[in-house]
Amino acid sequence: MTLHGSFLPQARFGEPGIPVPRFAVIGRGFSGLMMAIALLRVVRRPFDLQLFDPNPNVSGGQALASLQIGEILNSRVRDLSVADGDPDDFNRWLLDNAEFRSAVSAAIPGFHQIFVPKSIFSDYAYRRFSEALASRRDVTVRICTDVVQTVDRMPDGRYHIATCDGEPALYDTVVLATGYGTGHAAAPAEPVVEGTVRARRLVDCPHALLLGSGIRVVDRLFQLRDSGFAGRITILTAHGFLPQSHTRLAADPVELTAPLPANLRDIVRHLRQACQQAEASGQDWQSVMNAFRKQARSLWRSLPARQKRQFNRHLRAIYDSHRNRLPEPHYLRLQRELAIGNTTIRKGRAGPVTSKGAMVRWRDTASDEFLAADPVIDCRCAAPDLAAPLLAGLLQAGLAVPDELGLGLLVNATGQLLVDGKPTDDLYAVGPLGLGSLPDIDLVPEIVSQAYAAAERVADRCLDVGLGVGKAC
Repeated sequence: MTLHGSFLPQARFGEPGIPVPRFAVIGRGFSGLMMAIALLRVVRRPFDLQLFDPNPNVSGGQALASLQIGEILNSRVRDLSVADGDPDDFNRWLLDNAEFRSAVSAAIPGFHQIFVPKSIFSDYAYRRFSEALASRRDVTVRICTDVVQTVDRMPDGRYHIATCDGEPALYDTVVLATGYGTGHAAAPAEPVVEGTVRARRLVDCPHALLLGSGIRVVDRLFQLRDSGFAGRITILTAHGFLPQSHTRLAADPVELTAPLPANLRDIVRHLRQACQQAEASGQDWQSVMNAFRKQARSLWRSLPARQKRQFNRHLRAIYDSHRNRLPEPHYLRLQRELAIGNTTIRKGRAGPVTSKGAMVRWRDTASDEFLAADPVIDCRCAAPDLAAPLLAGLLQAGLAVPDELGLGLLVNATGQLLVDGKPTDDLYAVGPLGLGSLPDIDLVPEIVSQAYAAAERVADRCLDVGLGVGKAC
């Protein structure tokens, strides 16, 4: 499928002696879509863009009229703009939609503080992509549903992409935007079907098992209850933590006056004391966490590998429960659900899963037990499978290396793949593939910032070529 934009007067598409660069973005989830938006807005010369994803659905986004709770977005409208340097863009888009305004009239004149369903944000992101494309008649965008098998670097510096079904092709810049990777991501959560729920009501003591500890677990819990499931629900987590609550209004970061320690144990102690002091003075612990996140990336880089592994093993679950927070009404609903007692949290790790339940190793035990449940819904996000053909080929060719924790690929702030401390030219991994290198790079605001930084780097490379340096871009 090929898409063309509309005419731009400054475009020099096909001007003699100026080759048109070719960019490839592998993955068309939010990271890939955001990268496409950033390239369309930042790179001001003509180019060809190929978007690879086996999912044939291009338009995405659901109608704004279907204003159901759906999956929860855990960031406020004020933090979800896809326009670089314009944090009010999403709010204006919502204000311009009459259906949304009539449904959420209490928030007028602005929606900065509210949380919206993922379907609303998805529609916004795809509309902005469509508008960015329409403004660029000098750009050609192609959609390919073939699965990318390998990315190889050629002697001239371009990248050779081979798919399972298509013809191999050469690209000047390649961006990996596959979310949590290829080949090993957690299976999609089972949809809740009303007819299935009715059938389960006839079964004695129906029992559902949810695997995970993040926002997706809470999504599925609410969807089960809203669809009429009245049976027992067990949430199985490794450490027993679920998302904490946002404040009713945004908690602005407090100033951390004392410098943060360099040792992991001391950092944890420092944060606990800062949160206690904030609450004692009438502020919220969320303000401290919001301030800490601004320094988390530099702190992470300074930690030795041993302490990073300690954090990942013992503290990540606590950190994630405090950074991936629930809107206050959802958090209160979750607490009511747990207080009733028909939903319980149990600590353990799931083994093989069947249609009738899962093998579970409970916390502090050495034996496995079969826990009967129907349905079993996996809400976990697994790390990328570095043995999958695409990633394994990059590692074997020396174009990429794993991060210190093996959570994904080693990258810098702009998403450039790093090998021996040096960036691999014109090869990027944006979004959660870099989670082991960049804390919080799985969140929307951080992905947006990284995508624009990567696009600026691509544009700079194109300028270098225009001055006689480099490849076609």
